[in-house]
Amino acid sequence: MRGSKAVLTLLEQEGVEVMFGYPGGSTLPLYDDMLSSNIRHVLVRHEQCAAHMADGYARASGKIGVCDSTSGPGSTNLVTGVATAYVDSSPMLVLTGQVTTSALGNQAFQEADSFSLMMPITKHNFRVLSPRDIPEAVKRGVAIATSGRMGPVHIDLPSDVQKAEVPEDAYKADFSAPPALEDFSALSDAIKILKSAERPMLLVGGGAIWSNAGPEVMKLAEMLMAPVATTIMAKGIIPEDHPLCLGIIGMHGRESARKAFLEADTILAVGTRFSDRSAGNQSELPLSTKIIHIDIDPGEAGKSARTQVRLVGDAKRALAAIIDSLAAQRGESAWTERVAEMVANCSCEIDLTSSPVLPQSAICEINRTLPHDAIVLTEVGQNQMWAAHFFKAKYPRQFITSGGFGTMGFGFPASLGAKCAFPEKTVVDIAGDGSIQMVAHEFATAVSENLPVVVCVFNNGWLGMVKQWQKLFNNARYSGTQLNNNPDFVKLAQAYGADGVHVERSSELKEALTNAYKAGVPYLVDIHLEAEEDALPMIPAGGGAHDVIRGRCTWK
Repeated sequence: MRGSKAVLTLLEQEGVEVMFGYPGGSTLPLYDDMLSSNIRHVLVRHEQCAAHMADGYARASGKIGVCDSTSGPGSTNLVTGVATAYVDSSPMLVLTGQVTTSALGNQAFQEADSFSLMMPITKHNFRVLSPRDIPEAVKRGVAIATSGRMGPVHIDLPSDVQKAEVPEDAYKADFSAPPALEDFSALSDAIKILKSAERPMLLVGGGAIWSNAGPEVMKLAEMLMAPVATTIMAKGIIPEDHPLCLGIIGMHGRESARKAFLEADTILAVGTRFSDRSAGNQSELPLSTKIIHIDIDPGEAGKSARTQVRLVGDAKRALAAIIDSLAAQRGESAWTERVAEMVANCSCEIDLTSSPVLPQSAICEINRTLPHDAIVLTEVGQNQMWAAHFFKAKYPRQFITSGGFGTMGFGFPASLGAKCAFPEKTVVDIAGDGSIQMVAHEFATAVSENLPVVVCVFNNGWLGMVKQWQKLFNNARYSGTQLNNNPDFVKLAQAYGADGVHVERSSELKEALTNAYKAGVPYLVDIHLEAEEDALPMIPAGGGAHDVIRGRCTWK
Protein backbone atom coordinates (compact mmCIF):
# COMPACT_ATOMS: atom_id res chain seq x y z
CA MET A 1 0.00 0.00 0.00
CA ARG A 2 1.11 3.59 -0.44
CA GLY A 3 2.69 5.45 2.44
CA SER A 4 -0.29 7.55 3.50
CA LYS A 5 -2.55 4.48 3.60
CA ALA A 6 0.12 2.63 5.58
CA VAL A 7 0.23 5.42 8.18
CA LEU A 8 -3.51 5.18 8.78
CA THR A 9 -3.58 1.38 8.75
CA LEU A 10 -0.73 1.20 11.27
CA LEU A 11 -2.50 3.74 13.51
CA GLU A 12 -5.65 1.63 13.40
CA GLN A 13 -3.60 -1.40 14.42
CA GLU A 14 -2.33 0.63 17.40
CA GLY A 15 -5.92 1.26 18.51
CA VAL A 16 -6.17 4.88 17.34
CA GLU A 17 -9.82 5.88 16.86
CA VAL A 18 -9.68 9.64 16.34
CA MET A 19 -7.30 12.16 14.79
CA PHE A 20 -7.48 15.93 15.16
CA GLY A 21 -6.15 17.97 12.28
CA TYR A 22 -6.22 20.47 9.45
CA PRO A 23 -5.38 19.49 5.86
CA GLY A 24 -3.08 21.14 3.34
CA GLY A 25 -1.29 20.52 0.08
CA SER A 26 1.42 18.35 1.63
CA THR A 27 -1.11 16.06 3.33
CA LEU A 28 -3.45 15.52 0.37
CA PRO A 29 -2.55 11.80 0.12
CA LEU A 30 -3.19 11.29 3.85
CA TYR A 31 -6.60 12.97 3.64
CA ASP A 32 -7.52 11.09 0.48
CA ASP A 33 -6.87 7.78 2.25
CA MET A 34 -8.74 8.98 5.32
CA LEU A 35 -11.96 8.54 3.33
CA SER A 36 -11.49 4.77 3.56
CA SER A 37 -10.11 4.72 7.11
CA ASN A 38 -11.99 3.79 10.29
CA ILE A 39 -10.26 6.63 12.13
CA ARG A 40 -12.57 9.54 12.90
CA HIS A 41 -11.15 12.84 11.73
CA VAL A 42 -12.03 15.99 13.68
CA LEU A 43 -11.52 19.09 11.56
CA VAL A 44 -10.21 21.87 13.81
CA ARG A 45 -10.15 25.57 13.00
CA HIS A 46 -6.53 26.12 14.06
CA GLU A 47 -3.65 23.65 14.27
CA GLN A 48 -2.66 24.65 17.80
CA CYS A 49 -6.09 23.48 18.89
CA ALA A 50 -5.55 20.15 17.11
CA ALA A 51 -2.62 19.52 19.44
CA HIS A 52 -4.62 20.64 22.49
CA MET A 53 -7.51 18.35 21.49
CA ALA A 54 -5.19 15.38 21.09
CA ASP A 55 -3.65 16.28 24.46
CA GLY A 56 -7.06 16.51 26.15
CA TYR A 57 -8.05 13.17 24.62
CA ALA A 58 -4.86 11.58 26.00
CA ARG A 59 -5.21 13.05 29.48
CA ALA A 60 -8.85 12.06 29.81
CA SER A 61 -8.50 8.53 28.42
CA GLY A 62 -4.91 7.54 29.16
CA LYS A 63 -4.55 6.59 25.48
CA ILE A 64 -2.32 8.20 22.87
CA GLY A 65 -3.69 11.32 21.18
CA VAL A 66 -3.01 11.95 17.49
CA CYS A 67 -2.93 15.26 15.61
CA ASP A 68 -1.80 16.33 12.17
CA SER A 69 -1.07 19.41 10.11
CA THR A 70 0.28 20.41 6.76
CA SER A 71 3.84 21.68 6.28
CA GLY A 72 5.23 25.14 7.05
CA PRO A 73 2.73 27.30 8.95
CA GLY A 74 0.66 24.23 9.77
CA SER A 75 3.52 22.64 11.65
CA THR A 76 4.63 25.87 13.32
CA ASN A 77 1.08 26.40 14.56
CA LEU A 78 1.28 23.01 16.30
CA VAL A 79 4.35 23.95 18.33
CA THR A 80 2.64 25.53 21.37
CA GLY A 81 0.28 22.58 21.76
CA VAL A 82 3.08 20.05 21.40
CA ALA A 83 5.21 21.89 23.97
CA THR A 84 2.25 21.94 26.38
CA ALA A 85 1.96 18.15 26.10
CA TYR A 86 5.72 17.66 26.42
CA VAL A 87 6.04 19.60 29.67
CA ASP A 88 3.12 17.69 31.22
CA SER A 89 4.27 14.28 29.87
CA SER A 90 1.18 13.66 27.74
CA PRO A 91 1.48 10.90 25.06
CA MET A 92 0.83 12.20 21.55
CA LEU A 93 1.73 11.31 17.98
CA VAL A 94 2.22 14.47 15.94
CA LEU A 95 2.09 14.07 12.14
CA THR A 96 3.23 16.91 9.88
CA GLY A 97 3.21 17.03 6.13
CA GLN A 98 6.39 18.14 4.40
CA VAL A 99 7.49 19.25 0.95
CA THR A 100 8.90 16.56 -1.33
CA THR A 101 12.28 15.10 -0.45
CA SER A 102 13.80 16.59 -3.61
CA ALA A 103 12.67 20.09 -2.54
CA LEU A 104 13.93 19.90 1.07
CA GLY A 105 16.36 22.69 1.89
CA ASN A 106 15.45 24.76 -1.18
CA GLN A 107 13.00 27.13 0.52
CA ALA A 108 10.09 25.53 -1.28
CA PHE A 109 6.56 26.83 -0.79
CA GLN A 110 5.40 26.16 2.78
CA GLU A 111 8.68 24.51 3.74
CA ALA A 112 9.77 24.64 7.36
CA ASP A 113 12.32 22.53 9.21
CA SER A 114 9.65 20.88 11.36
CA PHE A 115 12.13 18.24 12.47
CA SER A 116 14.35 20.84 14.15
CA LEU A 117 11.41 22.86 15.46
CA MET A 118 9.98 19.84 17.24
CA MET A 119 13.29 18.49 18.52
CA PRO A 120 13.36 20.25 21.93
CA ILE A 121 9.64 19.68 22.65
CA THR A 122 9.23 15.98 21.82
CA LYS A 123 10.48 12.69 23.23
CA HIS A 124 11.55 11.56 19.78
CA ASN A 125 11.51 12.78 16.20
CA PHE A 126 11.26 10.96 12.87
CA ARG A 127 12.04 12.51 9.48
CA VAL A 128 10.73 9.90 7.04
CA LEU A 129 12.77 10.12 3.83
CA SER A 130 11.78 6.70 2.49
CA PRO A 131 8.43 4.85 2.51
CA ARG A 132 10.31 1.88 3.98
CA ASP A 133 10.72 3.91 7.20
CA ILE A 134 7.00 4.50 7.76
CA PRO A 135 6.24 1.32 9.78
CA GLU A 136 9.11 1.98 12.15
CA ALA A 137 8.16 5.65 12.58
CA VAL A 138 4.54 4.86 13.45
CA LYS A 139 5.01 1.70 15.52
CA ARG A 140 8.12 2.80 17.38
CA GLY A 141 6.68 6.31 17.68
CA VAL A 142 3.59 5.05 19.49
CA ALA A 143 5.72 2.80 21.71
CA ILE A 144 8.05 5.64 22.68
CA ALA A 145 5.20 8.08 23.34
CA THR A 146 3.38 5.66 25.65
CA SER A 147 6.28 4.11 27.58
CA GLY A 148 8.53 5.38 30.36
CA ARG A 149 7.92 9.06 30.99
CA MET A 150 5.26 9.65 28.37
CA GLY A 151 5.32 12.48 25.88
CA PRO A 152 4.76 13.57 22.28
CA VAL A 153 6.56 11.99 19.31
CA HIS A 154 6.77 13.79 15.95
CA ILE A 155 6.76 12.25 12.46
CA ASP A 156 7.57 14.49 9.46
CA LEU A 157 6.07 13.05 6.24
CA PRO A 158 7.21 14.45 2.86
CA SER A 159 4.37 14.31 0.32
CA ASP A 160 6.27 12.10 -2.14
CA VAL A 161 6.93 9.56 0.64
CA GLN A 162 3.20 9.49 1.37
CA LYS A 163 2.53 8.63 -2.30
CA ALA A 164 5.22 5.96 -2.65
CA GLU A 165 4.68 2.24 -2.01
CA VAL A 166 5.82 0.70 1.28
CA PRO A 167 7.59 -2.65 0.63
CA GLU A 168 6.02 -5.65 2.37
CA ASP A 169 9.16 -6.61 4.29
CA ALA A 170 9.25 -3.18 5.98
CA TYR A 171 6.44 -4.23 8.33
CA LYS A 172 8.15 -7.31 9.73
CA ALA A 173 10.74 -5.95 12.17
CA ASP A 174 10.19 -5.54 15.92
CA PHE A 175 9.67 -1.85 16.56
CA SER A 176 8.85 -1.97 20.28
CA ALA A 177 10.48 0.56 22.56
CA PRO A 178 13.14 -0.64 25.03
CA PRO A 179 11.84 -1.19 28.56
CA ALA A 180 12.03 1.78 30.89
CA LEU A 181 14.86 1.81 33.41
CA GLU A 182 13.87 0.39 36.78
CA ASP A 183 16.00 0.58 39.89
CA PHE A 184 14.35 -0.45 43.16
CA SER A 185 17.63 -1.45 44.81
CA ALA A 186 17.07 1.09 47.58
CA LEU A 187 13.59 -0.27 48.40
CA SER A 188 14.70 -1.69 51.74
CA ASP A 189 16.03 1.74 52.74
CA ALA A 190 12.70 3.31 51.85
CA ILE A 191 10.82 0.73 53.91
CA LYS A 192 13.07 1.31 56.89
CA ILE A 193 12.46 5.06 56.78
CA LEU A 194 8.68 4.68 56.36
CA LYS A 195 8.42 2.21 59.24
CA SER A 196 10.24 4.56 61.58
CA ALA A 197 8.41 7.70 60.44
CA GLU A 198 6.18 9.34 63.02
CA ARG A 199 4.75 12.00 60.70
CA PRO A 200 4.74 10.57 57.14
CA MET A 201 3.02 12.24 54.19
CA LEU A 202 2.67 11.55 50.47
CA LEU A 203 3.40 14.24 47.90
CA VAL A 204 1.93 13.02 44.62
CA GLY A 205 2.45 14.40 41.12
CA GLY A 206 1.25 13.78 37.60
CA GLY A 207 3.43 10.70 37.14
CA ALA A 208 1.06 8.81 39.45
CA ILE A 209 -1.88 9.75 37.21
CA TRP A 210 -0.12 8.49 34.08
CA SER A 211 0.79 5.20 35.78
CA ASN A 212 -2.82 4.75 37.02
CA ALA A 213 -1.52 4.49 40.58
CA GLY A 214 -4.59 5.92 42.32
CA PRO A 215 -5.53 2.67 44.11
CA GLU A 216 -1.95 2.21 45.36
CA VAL A 217 -1.74 5.81 46.59
CA MET A 218 -4.99 5.35 48.51
CA LYS A 219 -3.97 2.01 50.00
CA LEU A 220 -0.53 3.17 51.09
CA ALA A 221 -1.88 6.39 52.58
CA GLU A 222 -4.38 4.39 54.65
CA MET A 223 -1.72 1.87 55.71
CA LEU A 224 0.61 4.62 56.89
CA MET A 225 -2.21 6.91 58.02
CA ALA A 226 -0.30 9.48 55.98
CA PRO A 227 -1.98 12.57 54.49
CA VAL A 228 -1.80 13.09 50.73
CA ALA A 229 -0.95 16.41 49.13
CA THR A 230 -0.94 16.66 45.34
CA THR A 231 0.49 18.92 42.72
CA ILE A 232 -2.07 20.44 40.38
CA MET A 233 -1.28 17.66 37.87
CA ALA A 234 -2.35 14.91 40.32
CA LYS A 235 -5.50 16.58 41.62
CA GLY A 236 -8.08 13.84 42.14
CA ILE A 237 -5.58 10.97 42.53
CA ILE A 238 -7.65 10.19 45.62
CA PRO A 239 -11.10 11.70 46.29
CA GLU A 240 -10.67 15.19 47.67
CA ASP A 241 -13.31 14.52 50.32
CA HIS A 242 -11.18 11.68 51.74
CA PRO A 243 -10.11 12.47 55.33
CA LEU A 244 -6.43 12.03 54.40
CA CYS A 245 -6.58 14.31 51.36
CA LEU A 246 -5.00 17.73 51.89
CA GLY A 247 -5.67 19.06 48.38
CA ILE A 248 -3.15 20.77 46.14
CA ILE A 249 0.15 22.18 47.32
CA GLY A 250 1.99 25.17 45.94
CA MET A 251 1.70 28.85 45.13
CA HIS A 252 -2.12 28.85 45.21
CA GLY A 253 -2.48 25.62 47.15
CA ARG A 254 -4.19 24.63 50.35
CA GLU A 255 -2.74 25.81 53.63
CA SER A 256 -3.26 22.32 55.06
CA ALA A 257 -0.99 20.86 52.36
CA ARG A 258 1.72 23.43 52.99
CA LYS A 259 1.54 22.98 56.77
CA ALA A 260 1.77 19.19 56.52
CA PHE A 261 4.71 19.49 54.13
CA LEU A 262 6.60 21.56 56.70
CA GLU A 263 5.60 19.43 59.71
CA ALA A 264 6.12 15.94 58.24
CA ASP A 265 9.26 14.06 59.24
CA THR A 266 9.12 11.86 56.10
CA ILE A 267 7.89 12.80 52.63
CA LEU A 268 7.24 10.10 50.06
CA ALA A 269 7.25 11.99 46.73
CA VAL A 270 5.66 10.10 43.84
CA GLY A 271 5.91 11.21 40.21
CA THR A 272 6.54 14.87 40.96
CA ARG A 273 9.24 17.24 39.73
CA PHE A 274 9.42 19.48 42.85
CA SER A 275 8.68 22.39 40.52
CA ASP A 276 8.95 26.01 41.61
CA ARG A 277 5.12 26.31 41.61
CA SER A 278 4.49 23.28 43.84
CA ALA A 279 7.15 22.15 46.32
CA GLY A 280 10.19 23.89 44.91
CA ASN A 281 11.04 25.91 47.99
CA GLN A 282 12.46 23.14 50.17
CA SER A 283 14.76 25.40 52.13
CA GLU A 284 11.99 25.77 54.71
CA LEU A 285 12.00 22.05 55.49
CA PRO A 286 13.72 21.03 58.73
CA LEU A 287 17.09 19.40 58.08
CA SER A 288 15.79 16.26 59.75
CA THR A 289 13.02 15.75 57.16
CA LYS A 290 13.61 12.65 55.03
CA ILE A 291 12.55 12.51 51.39
CA ILE A 292 11.94 9.33 49.39
CA HIS A 293 11.48 10.06 45.70
CA ILE A 294 9.83 7.72 43.16
CA ASP A 295 9.94 8.69 39.49
CA ILE A 296 9.99 6.84 36.19
CA ASP A 297 12.42 9.41 34.78
CA PRO A 298 15.92 8.83 36.20
CA GLY A 299 16.67 12.49 35.51
CA GLU A 300 13.88 13.52 37.88
CA ALA A 301 14.17 10.85 40.60
CA GLY A 302 16.32 12.26 43.36
CA LYS A 303 16.64 15.65 41.65
CA SER A 304 16.01 17.31 44.99
CA ALA A 305 19.20 17.74 46.93
CA ARG A 306 17.28 16.74 50.05
CA THR A 307 16.44 13.21 48.77
CA GLN A 308 17.64 10.32 50.96
CA VAL A 309 16.24 7.44 48.88
CA ARG A 310 15.77 7.35 45.11
CA LEU A 311 13.56 4.76 43.40
CA VAL A 312 13.47 4.80 39.60
CA GLY A 313 10.51 3.14 37.92
CA ASP A 314 6.79 3.09 37.34
CA ALA A 315 4.92 4.64 40.27
CA LYS A 316 2.28 1.90 40.37
CA ARG A 317 4.91 -0.86 40.55
CA ALA A 318 7.03 1.01 43.10
CA LEU A 319 4.08 1.71 45.39
CA ALA A 320 2.89 -1.90 45.11
CA ALA A 321 6.36 -3.07 46.17
CA ILE A 322 6.31 -0.73 49.17
CA ILE A 323 2.82 -1.91 50.16
CA ASP A 324 3.88 -5.57 49.98
CA SER A 325 6.95 -4.90 52.12
CA LEU A 326 5.20 -2.83 54.79
CA ALA A 327 2.45 -5.35 55.49
CA ALA A 328 1.30 -3.82 58.81
CA GLN A 329 -1.39 -1.16 59.15
CA ARG A 330 -0.93 1.85 61.44
CA GLY A 331 -3.52 3.12 63.84
CA GLU A 332 -4.46 6.53 65.16
CA SER A 333 -1.68 8.75 66.51
CA ALA A 334 -0.90 12.31 67.43
CA TRP A 335 -0.06 12.85 63.75
CA THR A 336 -3.46 11.63 62.53
CA GLU A 337 -5.12 13.97 65.01
CA ARG A 338 -3.00 16.84 63.72
CA VAL A 339 -3.89 15.94 60.12
CA ALA A 340 -7.59 15.90 60.98
CA GLU A 341 -7.21 19.32 62.58
CA MET A 342 -5.47 20.71 59.48
CA VAL A 343 -8.12 19.30 57.16
CA ALA A 344 -10.90 20.77 59.31
CA ASN A 345 -9.22 24.17 59.39
CA CYS A 346 -8.92 24.14 55.60
CA SER A 347 -12.43 23.09 54.62
CA CYS A 348 -13.81 26.53 53.82
CA GLU A 349 -16.45 27.05 51.15
CA ILE A 350 -16.81 30.68 50.17
CA ASP A 351 -20.39 30.74 48.93
CA LEU A 352 -21.66 34.28 49.23
CA THR A 353 -24.71 35.67 47.46
CA SER A 354 -23.52 38.56 45.36
CA SER A 355 -23.77 40.47 42.11
CA PRO A 356 -21.35 40.40 40.36
CA VAL A 357 -20.62 36.78 41.23
CA LEU A 358 -17.67 35.72 43.37
CA PRO A 359 -15.58 33.05 41.58
CA GLN A 360 -15.49 30.88 44.69
CA SER A 361 -19.30 30.83 44.72
CA ALA A 362 -19.34 29.77 41.08
CA ILE A 363 -17.02 26.84 41.87
CA CYS A 364 -19.18 25.89 44.87
CA GLU A 365 -22.23 25.71 42.62
CA ILE A 366 -20.30 23.62 40.09
CA ASN A 367 -19.40 21.24 42.95
CA ARG A 368 -23.07 20.94 43.89
CA THR A 369 -24.58 20.53 40.43
CA LEU A 370 -21.95 18.65 38.43
CA PRO A 371 -22.67 14.97 37.66
CA HIS A 372 -20.44 12.61 39.62
CA ASP A 373 -18.52 11.30 36.61
CA ALA A 374 -18.08 14.66 34.83
CA ILE A 375 -14.71 15.90 33.56
CA VAL A 376 -13.54 19.43 34.37
CA LEU A 377 -10.86 21.25 32.39
CA THR A 378 -9.48 24.74 32.85
CA GLU A 379 -7.75 27.46 30.95
CA VAL A 380 -4.78 29.21 32.61
CA GLY A 381 -4.87 32.16 34.98
CA GLN A 382 -7.10 33.07 37.89
CA ASN A 383 -9.85 30.76 36.61
CA GLN A 384 -7.41 27.84 36.80
CA MET A 385 -6.32 28.58 40.36
CA TRP A 386 -9.84 29.15 41.65
CA ALA A 387 -10.84 25.81 40.13
CA ALA A 388 -7.74 23.98 41.42
CA HIS A 389 -8.27 25.33 44.93
CA PHE A 390 -12.05 25.03 45.32
CA PHE A 391 -13.25 22.32 42.94
CA LYS A 392 -13.58 18.92 44.66
CA ALA A 393 -12.24 16.24 42.33
CA LYS A 394 -13.53 12.72 42.98
CA TYR A 395 -11.32 10.50 40.82
CA PRO A 396 -8.12 10.56 38.71
CA ARG A 397 -8.34 12.31 35.32
CA GLN A 398 -11.45 14.21 36.37
CA PHE A 399 -9.50 17.47 36.54
CA ILE A 400 -7.37 18.39 33.50
CA THR A 401 -5.27 21.52 33.13
CA SER A 402 -2.07 22.86 31.61
CA GLY A 403 0.51 22.65 34.39
CA GLY A 404 4.16 23.24 33.63
CA PHE A 405 3.70 25.29 30.45
CA GLY A 406 0.68 27.31 31.63
CA THR A 407 -0.90 27.62 28.18
CA MET A 408 -3.81 30.02 27.81
CA GLY A 409 -6.37 28.65 25.38
CA PHE A 410 -5.69 25.04 26.38
CA GLY A 411 -8.91 24.19 28.18
CA PHE A 412 -11.60 24.64 25.53
CA PRO A 413 -9.96 22.61 22.73
CA ALA A 414 -8.73 20.05 25.28
CA SER A 415 -12.33 19.70 26.48
CA LEU A 416 -13.36 18.79 22.93
CA GLY A 417 -10.69 16.09 22.94
CA ALA A 418 -11.96 14.79 26.28
CA LYS A 419 -15.52 14.77 24.93
CA CYS A 420 -14.36 12.69 21.96
CA ALA A 421 -12.89 10.20 24.43
CA PHE A 422 -16.03 10.14 26.62
CA PRO A 423 -19.05 11.36 24.63
CA GLU A 424 -21.42 10.13 27.35
CA LYS A 425 -19.88 12.27 30.10
CA THR A 426 -20.54 15.89 30.96
CA VAL A 427 -17.42 17.89 30.09
CA VAL A 428 -16.95 21.40 31.50
CA ASP A 429 -14.26 23.95 30.67
CA ILE A 430 -13.67 26.69 33.25
CA ALA A 431 -12.30 29.59 31.21
CA GLY A 432 -11.32 33.21 31.55
CA ASP A 433 -12.57 35.95 29.26
CA GLY A 434 -9.00 36.38 28.01
CA SER A 435 -8.22 32.75 27.28
CA ILE A 436 -11.54 31.89 25.61
CA GLN A 437 -10.97 34.63 23.04
CA MET A 438 -7.78 32.87 21.95
CA VAL A 439 -9.72 29.77 20.88
CA ALA A 440 -13.39 30.76 20.54
CA HIS A 441 -13.30 29.76 16.86
CA GLU A 442 -13.36 26.13 17.99
CA PHE A 443 -17.07 26.54 18.74
CA ALA A 444 -17.35 25.83 15.01
CA THR A 445 -15.60 22.50 15.60
CA ALA A 446 -17.75 21.75 18.65
CA VAL A 447 -20.96 22.35 16.71
CA SER A 448 -19.99 20.61 13.46
CA GLU A 449 -18.58 17.56 15.30
CA ASN A 450 -21.51 17.37 17.77
CA LEU A 451 -19.36 17.82 20.87
CA PRO A 452 -21.70 19.43 23.44
CA VAL A 453 -19.22 20.68 26.03
CA VAL A 454 -20.04 23.38 28.57
CA VAL A 455 -17.82 26.45 28.78
CA CYS A 456 -18.07 28.54 31.96
CA VAL A 457 -16.46 31.89 31.18
CA PHE A 458 -15.25 33.67 34.29
CA ASN A 459 -15.74 37.14 32.88
CA ASN A 460 -14.12 39.94 34.88
CA GLY A 461 -12.92 42.19 32.07
CA TRP A 462 -9.22 41.67 32.80
CA LEU A 463 -6.28 39.41 32.14
CA GLY A 464 -6.86 38.59 35.77
CA MET A 465 -3.70 36.86 36.95
CA VAL A 466 -1.36 39.42 35.39
CA LYS A 467 -3.55 42.18 36.79
CA GLN A 468 -3.36 40.54 40.22
CA TRP A 469 0.44 40.56 40.12
CA GLN A 470 0.43 44.20 39.01
CA LYS A 471 -1.95 45.01 41.87
CA LEU A 472 0.03 43.18 44.56
CA PHE A 473 3.60 43.78 43.43
CA ASN A 474 3.56 46.79 41.07
CA ASN A 475 1.52 49.21 43.20
CA ALA A 476 -1.58 48.67 41.02
CA ARG A 477 0.15 50.08 37.95
CA TYR A 478 -2.03 48.31 35.39
CA SER A 479 -0.51 47.97 31.96
CA GLY A 480 -1.94 45.97 29.06
CA THR A 481 -4.28 43.93 31.22
CA GLN A 482 -7.76 45.45 30.87
CA LEU A 483 -9.90 43.71 28.27
CA ASN A 484 -11.82 46.61 26.80
CA ASN A 485 -14.74 45.90 24.47
CA ASN A 486 -15.16 42.22 25.20
CA PRO A 487 -17.73 40.66 22.87
CA ASP A 488 -21.09 39.40 24.01
CA PHE A 489 -19.87 35.85 24.59
CA VAL A 490 -23.33 34.32 24.40
CA LYS A 491 -24.01 35.93 21.02
CA LEU A 492 -20.56 34.83 19.87
CA ALA A 493 -21.35 31.21 20.77
CA GLN A 494 -24.76 31.48 19.13
CA ALA A 495 -23.17 32.81 15.94
CA TYR A 496 -21.42 29.44 15.63
CA GLY A 497 -24.65 27.50 16.29
CA ALA A 498 -24.01 26.92 19.99
CA ASP A 499 -26.07 28.40 22.80
CA GLY A 500 -25.51 30.15 26.11
CA VAL A 501 -26.73 32.32 28.93
CA HIS A 502 -25.56 35.35 30.90
CA VAL A 503 -25.22 35.05 34.69
CA GLU A 504 -24.99 38.28 36.67
CA ARG A 505 -26.13 37.10 40.12
CA SER A 506 -25.03 34.09 42.13
CA SER A 507 -28.70 33.16 42.56
CA GLU A 508 -28.82 32.47 38.80
CA LEU A 509 -25.95 29.97 38.80
CA LYS A 510 -27.83 26.78 39.66
CA GLU A 511 -30.42 27.10 36.90
CA ALA A 512 -27.85 28.22 34.33
CA LEU A 513 -25.49 25.32 35.04
CA THR A 514 -28.24 22.70 35.21
CA ASN A 515 -29.60 23.84 31.85
CA ALA A 516 -26.11 23.87 30.36
CA TYR A 517 -25.39 20.27 31.34
CA LYS A 518 -28.54 18.99 29.61
CA ALA A 519 -28.54 21.38 26.64
CA GLY A 520 -27.33 18.79 24.14
CA VAL A 521 -25.38 21.45 22.22
CA PRO A 522 -22.15 23.31 23.00
CA TYR A 523 -23.16 25.79 25.68
CA LEU A 524 -21.48 28.89 27.11
CA VAL A 525 -22.28 30.22 30.58
CA ASP A 526 -21.05 33.82 30.74
CA ILE A 527 -20.51 34.44 34.47
CA HIS A 528 -19.95 38.10 35.31
CA LEU A 529 -17.41 38.13 38.13
CA GLU A 530 -16.39 40.64 40.75
CA ALA A 531 -13.37 42.22 39.01
CA GLU A 532 -11.43 42.96 42.21
CA GLU A 533 -11.51 39.40 43.57
CA ASP A 534 -8.02 37.87 43.55
CA ALA A 535 -6.97 34.23 43.36
CA LEU A 536 -5.92 33.77 46.97
CA PRO A 537 -4.33 32.46 49.11
CA MET A 538 -1.03 32.95 47.31
CA ILE A 539 2.64 32.58 48.11
CA PRO A 540 4.61 35.16 46.10
CA ALA A 541 7.35 33.81 43.84
CA GLY A 542 10.33 32.94 46.02
CA GLY A 543 8.28 33.52 49.17
CA GLY A 544 7.95 31.33 52.22
CA ALA A 545 5.82 30.49 55.21
CA HIS A 546 5.52 34.05 56.45
CA ASP A 547 4.71 35.58 53.06
CA VAL A 548 1.30 34.01 52.40
CA ILE A 549 -1.28 36.49 51.10
CA ARG A 550 -4.55 35.11 52.43
CA GLY A 551 -7.46 37.22 51.17
CA ARG A 552 -10.63 35.48 52.36
CA CYS A 553 -8.69 32.49 53.73
CA THR A 554 -9.60 32.12 57.42
CA TRP A 555 -6.73 29.82 58.42
CA LYS A 556 -5.47 30.69 61.90
